[in-house]
Amino acid sequence: MTDAERSRWERETYEPAVRRAPERKPAFRTESGIEAAPLYGPRGADADAYAERLGYPGEYPFTRGVHPTMHRGRLWTMRQYAGFSTPEDSNARYRFLLSQGQTGLSVAFDLPTQTGYDADHEMARAEIGKVGVPVSSLADMDALFDGIPLADVTTSMTINATAPMLLALYLAVARKQGAALAEIGGTTQNDVLKEYIARGTHVFPPGPSLRLATDMFAYCAAEVPRWNTISISGYHMREAGATAPQEVAFTLANGVAYAQAAVDAGLDVDAFAGRLSFFFASHNNLFEEAAKFRAARRMWAAIMRRRFEAKEPRSWMLRFHTQTAGVTLQAQQPEVNVVRATVQALAAVLGGAQSLHVNSKDEALGLPTEESATLALRTQQTLANESGVADAIDPLGGSYYVEHLTDVIEAQAWEYIERIDAMGGAVAAVEAGFQRGEIEEAAHRHFQMVESGERVIVGVNAFTSDAEERIALQTIPPEAAERQIARLERVRRERDASASEAALRRLSEAARSPSENLMPPILECVESYATLGEICDALRDVFGVFRPPE
Repeated sequence: MTDAERSRWERETYEPAVRRAPERKPAFRTESGIEAAPLYGPRGADADAYAERLGYPGEYPFTRGVHPTMHRGRLWTMRQYAGFSTPEDSNARYRFLLSQGQTGLSVAFDLPTQTGYDADHEMARAEIGKVGVPVSSLADMDALFDGIPLADVTTSMTINATAPMLLALYLAVARKQGAALAEIGGTTQNDVLKEYIARGTHVFPPGPSLRLATDMFAYCAAEVPRWNTISISGYHMREAGATAPQEVAFTLANGVAYAQAAVDAGLDVDAFAGRLSFFFASHNNLFEEAAKFRAARRMWAAIMRRRFEAKEPRSWMLRFHTQTAGVTLQAQQPEVNVVRATVQALAAVLGGAQSLHVNSKDEALGLPTEESATLALRTQQTLANESGVADAIDPLGGSYYVEHLTDVIEAQAWEYIERIDAMGGAVAAVEAGFQRGEIEEAAHRHFQMVESGERVIVGVNAFTSDAEERIALQTIPPEAAERQIARLERVRRERDASASEAALRRLSEAARSPSENLMPPILECVESYATLGEICDALRDVFGVFRPPE
């Protein structure tokens, strides 16, 4: 970091950013009164190599952060993932979390909604509201966001195979509230490739699924410009057992596949790349996780600039949401999960996350209670306001250990991407079962180390206790499923059936035309009160369904 380069960054990047959006405080100081400068780095002989590998915050290759001021200017969005039982019960939880200082909504959907079945389908009844909120029609979405002005909040929706339908439902509610679509901000996960790799809530084959994803890119670029159309997710692959380099590599390879599909469909890369976002896990190893996020930013910047020749700096930026690692939560000594989640949240903040969810201590046993969800939110608020970790930009940057981890993770991830490219890309690798096989091997190695005691899990294979654990759990009212099915029956009874049938026919016709964007006919379907299951059935008839390889 030469004096001349530091002065240039301050003059051309940092100071203009502060003038546009002043920092949170006039000065950042420790409890002892020591002032924290915005940025720290080496000087002298190492400065040139440092600048080449790391750059400066808000500048290519974005290793140190995508924004010039990072958390000094604006704290990360605090999103506590929630959804259960019925739309009314979930709405009450959202209102509570917003009243406690949450700054964005994050919606969990139940398995029938994720896989395109209505609540009264025989495949759905046992799962209604169990792991998320059930949404079968516009009436459900109305109830879910009752009293929450969608023009004033941003919402993240963890939904993939049925993402176009859920986005259409969300936009239909916004229209009913009188909001302009250009005002609506949020994110749909919309990452179906990782469903084939690690999670399994896929519906259609990869080709049609990529079409649906890129149709959303094009539609939102024109109609909903503040919407992040995809959150390319490594989280679920990490939950399935992937290592940190595998999480980075497989996530970015999927990102390449989505970007290439959009370009092949005729979209200009700079028209959609700035609205791509990512979703990573944060695990227990503090320094490895912080380094992972830094490596991922540097790699994505290179991919978009060199491979796709994107011209806009915004297209090179990897912006990401992080969730602490659900797979690390233990049923034994569940209070210890608070410590695990705090370390993981700290790693995400030190790594420069734009958005964060902290898991609740009871999630190894059931859905989080209101009390445990509040404690998880308080964890974020304590880190933000009491720890000082948000006072300097990239505070771990320049650590010999962290820079070494960043370089090693990047090198190993590039090796995986080269192997995937040689196979013909992420879709071909998915169809061959490559990523899934690599993750399964990594998961097997992890469990071998846990069983041997080489990897210590507090309360599980070390420091165990015979004391009886008592913890209150969130319960779902037994009549919740009946309420959900009753509303669905009322929708079918009271809607204009001929309008719904006509909208579904138009959707089928559009699906048979490879050049027609499917978002407008899907939006027409949901506004006519066609149900999620009916929309997905119309598309299943045209696209078929995905059968995983043996």
